[in-house]
Amino acid sequence: MTDVIEMLERWEDAGGTWQVVARTSARATVALCRCDGGEEVERLSSEEPTVLAMLAQRSSNEDDPWLRPSDPAG
Repeated sequence: MTDVIEMLERWEDAGGTWQVVARTSARATVALCRCDGGEEVERLSSEEPTVLAMLAQRSSNEDDPWLRPSDPAG
């Protein structure tokens, strides 16, 4: 798993929110926001194919969870 995906999972597990703020076929940028009002605290960008594929399924942590490689359905 990539560092960006791990960071998004940790952020979400800690109660923070995130949202894709820009996406092209070659790059995605995600805003990490606080859990208490949604104030943006950081942005992550990635060009990694694995990250782009995962984010193609979700626009924010409020979308259906992505299938992680350890999931039986994945």
